[in-house]
Amino acid sequence: MRWIIFIVFFLLIEIYAYQALKTITRNYWVVILYFVVTLAVFTNFLYQWLTPVEGSVLTGARGYAFGFLLSVMLFKLILTLIMFGEDIFRLGAGGFEKLFSAKGDFSLPSRRKFLSQLAMGIAAIPLASVLYGMYQGRYNFRVLNYTLYFDDLPEAFDGYRLAQISDIHSGSFDNEKKIKYGVDLLNEQETDMVVFTGDLVNNEASEMEPWKELFGQIKAKDGVYSILGNHDYGDYKSWSSPEAKKQNLDTLKDTHAIMGWKLLLNEHKLIERNGEKIALVGVENWGAGGFKKDGDLDKAGAGLNEKDFKVLLSHDPSYWQEKIKNDKKNYHLTLSGHTHGMQFGIEIPGWFKWSPVQYRYQNWAGIYEEFGRYINVNRGFGYLAFPGRVGIWPEISVIELKKGLKPA
Repeated sequence: MRWIIFIVFFLLIEIYAYQALKTITRNYWVVILYFVVTLAVFTNFLYQWLTPVEGSVLTGARGYAFGFLLSVMLFKLILTLIMFGEDIFRLGAGGFEKLFSAKGDFSLPSRRKFLSQLAMGIAAIPLASVLYGMYQGRYNFRVLNYTLYFDDLPEAFDGYRLAQISDIHSGSFDNEKKIKYGVDLLNEQETDMVVFTGDLVNNEASEMEPWKELFGQIKAKDGVYSILGNHDYGDYKSWSSPEAKKQNLDTLKDTHAIMGWKLLLNEHKLIERNGEKIALVGVENWGAGGFKKDGDLDKAGAGLNEKDFKVLLSHDPSYWQEKIKNDKKNYHLTLSGHTHGMQFGIEIPGWFKWSPVQYRYQNWAGIYEEFGRYINVNRGFGYLAFPGRVGIWPEISVIELKKGLKPA
């Protein structure tokens, strides 16, 4: 039934989209090319979708098939909306003529070539954006710098700098040169600590095998710390046995150690400087809805009190809303990921930020503050399903901790 609905929807927007093309040109070869491209994209998507694969995550050829279909459908959908709007106008004009003209005839005005040309131009913008996002945007790494002020930050940590990456999704990678650039860019920040906030892979620990040497080159003065994300548990693949699934997770944990990353599993680590300390706390994944809920904040923070300065790593930002921000132990700064900013949106720094994912997650990209407690939701280092990024670029967050009040 879902396939029938999808095909009917596709055909409906195809009918309207063709109206715009027909109004602009009747060149035989242009029309043939239009339908060949449409048929190729749609057929490839069906083939890739119906071909059995390991895991339920869109990757590789499946992901590209989805990306090309998305670009074509956005193009046709925008054409449809504009052409449908013109049809409403034409019906109104025809009805007005029948009611008020002397002849009393009903006739639809012909389609306007200018409007069809305008519709084509407008629809080409998201088409080009999606194709650019697949070709270049997914590796368009950005460093975003933030400075956060805390009255109770230990003096020795005034000016302490953390770098955060999240959602590597190594099973989606296909360009070693670009990934190396991102890792080098991270190292160039020369921060005191680097943290990774989950989703190292899509389905299996083996996806990280070609990349662990490269990511093992990430260094920081106080080390590299990490946590697990929902994809790291292997929940999106059918395993031959519970033992095989457990072995996969054990292998993934070993991979963190091989890369020199200190994996925090509902536990914390004290970082010392000049006799003063801050606590780095790491919880396992906890996500609202149907996501895994292995995170245990009480266990991770056992032995800490409300006066200890704490930085918390929690993959899914919904845990911040559910428990962290209201916890009596006062978690000063939480670092999360998971949302990817949906890999699609519009951002004008300091002015405007929008993505469809904001209707699912209250905290979805960047810094948020409530009750003097902060969360940074990293937009992700890699990509998943859609093999690209449009407007929401891969991110390296650099956060500087400062003692005192935020300047007015």
